[in-house]
Amino acid sequence: MGATSDRGPGAISRRRLLTTAAVAAAGWAIGGRGSASAASAASPGTGARPGSVRPAGSLPDPTRPAGTDLVPRIERIVVVMMENHSFDNILGMLGRGDGLPLGAGGRPTAACPDGHGGLVHAFHMPSDCQTGGVSNAWDAGHLAYDGGTNRGFVEASSAEAMGYFLGTDVPFTWGLARTFPIADRWFSSVIGQTYPNRRYLLSGTSLGQVSDTYPVDLPPAGTVFDLLDRFGITWADYYSDLPSIGVYLPLLGRRSITDRMFGVARFYEDAAAGRLPQFSLVEPNYSVQSEEDPQDVQYGDQFLAAVVGAVLGGPQWPGTLLIWTYDEWGGWYDHVPPPAAVPPDDVAPDLPPGSQPGTFARYGFRVPAGVVSPYARRGYVSHVVRDHTSVLKTVERKWNLPALTRRDANVPDVLDMVDLRSPPAFLRPPALPAGADPGRSFGCLTAPAPRLPPPGARTGR
Repeated sequence: MGATSDRGPGAISRRRLLTTAAVAAAGWAIGGRGSASAASAASPGTGARPGSVRPAGSLPDPTRPAGTDLVPRIERIVVVMMENHSFDNILGMLGRGDGLPLGAGGRPTAACPDGHGGLVHAFHMPSDCQTGGVSNAWDAGHLAYDGGTNRGFVEASSAEAMGYFLGTDVPFTWGLARTFPIADRWFSSVIGQTYPNRRYLLSGTSLGQVSDTYPVDLPPAGTVFDLLDRFGITWADYYSDLPSIGVYLPLLGRRSITDRMFGVARFYEDAAAGRLPQFSLVEPNYSVQSEEDPQDVQYGDQFLAAVVGAVLGGPQWPGTLLIWTYDEWGGWYDHVPPPAAVPPDDVAPDLPPGSQPGTFARYGFRVPAGVVSPYARRGYVSHVVRDHTSVLKTVERKWNLPALTRRDANVPDVLDMVDLRSPPAFLRPPALPAGADPGRSFGCLTAPAPRLPPPGARTGR
């Protein structure tokens, strides 16, 4: 969350955020303290059609009072958001969903010009470590988009952008994606950095933000946490080193928010004891486990395995829906151009002079995503176009809550990936691969960076 690859004007370092957050949150302690029909419950949201954009504040079911439980079989929602990887980079070679296009011998055919007369072809990363060679900044993202060709990734950052990982690198993530439903049209919310995308997750808008800065304005309709509080729905943010709530820095001085922030160890305790609230956000250590470049991705795989394992093994599993995704593409190649999106509001992107043009009427690049639930559909891949505000829409549909912005009012929820009409297919938790053991390859963090691209990945020079 705002480390090496989150570069841009006004970016604030992780250390500075920790200092600022500590001051803002002075006086509170981190860590442990002390019915719809099946058909309506299973109905997924629908995207907006031309001329039918639903306004902010609209209810998923306007015939019922706000706060009505429309999906009683799902009792709680758990959200895990990792960092900075495209769908093709993590799941492109999985063999499920719209991954990297393959040619003879099952080799990916994707390639991007290097700006010097050559092509860099998609390649398996020679190490589970990343080298800091990709950029997720607004300008780099729009250069990578290249008017819809998606051929600008290498010129926008470096040859590293064409790298991808395999199940040998992230065994748990691949095992999870092979077992439970995945979404191959889940886009980041904006072609921009971490903080604006996490703002969309929490509030349905970035309020004009496109880079890792800290504007002080708060969203007019509040955040998902304000919405949950308004209707008496319990929630918690279980975080490791940084709470995502801090993307709206003033919230860290609000007791109603900080009282529901806990160290991540509390998550494992609450999951084991059956004490998880109705909505949980579970966060990795953003310096080590989030998978942001230049981290070792195996630490993130290990973290995801621990979180999912705690949910599957806890007494509340029968009524849980876990959603996992990544905040943005991180600069890594993806072959699917981001489609048009409903702008969240009338706030234009806050762009420095000379920036690449763009608006919030287009999604960012695809990211890995899926759901984990007893009600998950076996063998299912969702091709529904959505973004991070689909998490908000799912929360809103569950409890019939008013949309925070036009974006979440019109985006689909995630309920196409579950079957709420039938007995749960995964009531008995399935066996999943163990998380990666980064200790076995820890040397890649101290050894010289791998040569990128590897031999044979560049042609034409």
